[in-house]
Amino acid sequence: MKALLDFLPALAFFGAYLASDIYTATAVLIGALFVLVIAYRLLENRWHKAHLITALVAGALGGMTLYLRDDTFIKLKPTLVYAVFAIALFGSHFIGSKVLLARIPQSSVQLPDSVWRKVNMAWVLFFVFCAALNLVVAYGYSQDFWVKFKTFGFTALMFVFMVGHVPFLSRYLQEAEN
Repeated sequence: MKALLDFLPALAFFGAYLASDIYTATAVLIGALFVLVIAYRLLENRWHKAHLITALVAGALGGMTLYLRDDTFIKLKPTLVYAVFAIALFGSHFIGSKVLLARIPQSSVQLPDSVWRKVNMAWVLFFVFCAALNLVVAYGYSQDFWVKFKTFGFTALMFVFMVGHVPFLSRYLQEAEN
């Protein structure tokens, strides 16, 4: 259910783009992301930091896109969001006793600190890759292709990346179940 809720702003963006243009889609995305932030606040009684960061970045860059009528800014949003996540994850290797991913409450997996550090660094590298890939797609291909790739390509990449963790983490999942 949460995965679908998380994907709704991207689908709303895509649908608005198909129905109208990049500017309408940008406005819809900004609104949908803030609705998502509020929904998580109401459902979980907490602020979902990743969604809040994404909504704020979309609000700033999307606002510039709408004000200046220049899609350059909204095309930078994924790169900036991925870069912020990469920096936060990387910085957690040096701040605090645990890396950021290990600080997230886990119910199904218990990993040793050394494994958490490796998983956290893998996510850093993944987000750096996605940030760079967004720039390549945004400025090397058509707007139509970028919208489709932003909506479905990054979602597919994230899914493949997460599934790629299973062989390495499966023994810890089994230990957690016992």
